[in-house]
Amino acid sequence: MTQDNPIEERTYKFALRIVKAYKYLSKQHSEYVLSKQLLRSGTSIGAMMREAKFAQSRADFVNKASIALKEANETLYWIELLHDSEYIDDKTFKSIHDEAHEITSILASIVRTTKENSDKFDNKTNFLNS
Repeated sequence: MTQDNPIEERTYKFALRIVKAYKYLSKQHSEYVLSKQLLRSGTSIGAMMREAKFAQSRADFVNKASIALKEANETLYWIELLHDSEYIDDKTFKSIHDEAHEITSILASIVRTTKENSDKFDNKTNFLNS
């Protein structure tokens, strides 16, 4: 898959890792409940950023990116829970948790910066119209 958007590419690759983790957890550990939650939240991060790519407005973009951020944070929760309940080992945990944490930080920055830029733009527009 080729992408021209680094976060879109990164979240897609992360989703692939999550799918593989789900397959492993369900086949090797017969763990279906937690791993299904991980699958749902971990794959929706990239899906929401793909939707954000064609947002109808800046507010729509912020909304979709914010949902992706929430899903990334939820994914961190499931990864931590799976590790602490000993379904995934320390090495796997560190690798996937670090990536999820970095994605969460990037998404938080995207949301924050877009909101700040929107506020500046809106304030300039309001100033010009007064």
